[in-house]
Amino acid sequence: MSGFFQTLFYQPILNLLVYLYNIFGDLGLAILFLTIIIKVVLFPLSKKSIKSQKALQELQPEIEKLKEKYKDDKHAQSVALMELYKKNEVNPFSSCLPLLIQLPFLIAIFRVFKDGFAQNHLDLLYSFVNNPEIINTMTLGYFDLAQTSVYLAVLAGLAQFWQSRMMHTKKPEVKTEGSKDEKMLSIMNKQMLYVMPVITVLIGLQFPAGLTLYWFLTTLFTAVQQKIIFSKIKSPVKVLK
Repeated sequence: MSGFFQTLFYQPILNLLVYLYNIFGDLGLAILFLTIIIKVVLFPLSKKSIKSQKALQELQPEIEKLKEKYKDDKHAQSVALMELYKKNEVNPFSSCLPLLIQLPFLIAIFRVFKDGFAQNHLDLLYSFVNNPEIINTMTLGYFDLAQTSVYLAVLAGLAQFWQSRMMHTKKPEVKTEGSKDEKMLSIMNKQMLYVMPVITVLIGLQFPAGLTLYWFLTTLFTAVQQKIIFSKIKSPVKVLK
């Protein structure tokens, strides 16, 4: 493990998780509050990302019109799309940033559950964090978060479906020359709506339940954020003239 990653991500996550474990005495509750803290810290970026995704969703009909209008001139198409994004104050790449930022946290939590509770890793605790010596991985007296869990994997998949479903809209069929590519893209997007939850379940079945629990909670909270933010967005699409 590189010193940079350990210092910036692994060690703070390990210390925060153990600190919360010391407070609640239950690893599942510690993961719950760890997820909440991370979501609160990343909320400004997540909010911006969700708004951008919603705006892109609403702009899709106009985007398709421009693609059809300038299908034989890629440069003009790019210019027109950028003007549309600028007019609506949308950055098409901003929705990816929170995902990239979230990735190191996910990797750090995976490493914590893989080997972070061993005594040699608990030595990485800060001086003000009490070393519990042994972490009890059982939560609610039922789930062993050090083992895999079918239930949590399925819950993570359902949360993934709910989150993705909110981003999926049925587009009107375009019956124009060159519309085959758009139709194919629409079919692929619809397939991914169902494929991603299945992939989530399959991956969740390979991970310790603690990580799957974090994944489920993160996805669930993100879906709730989307639901709330979407309900408050009522901005009309500004079309190009």
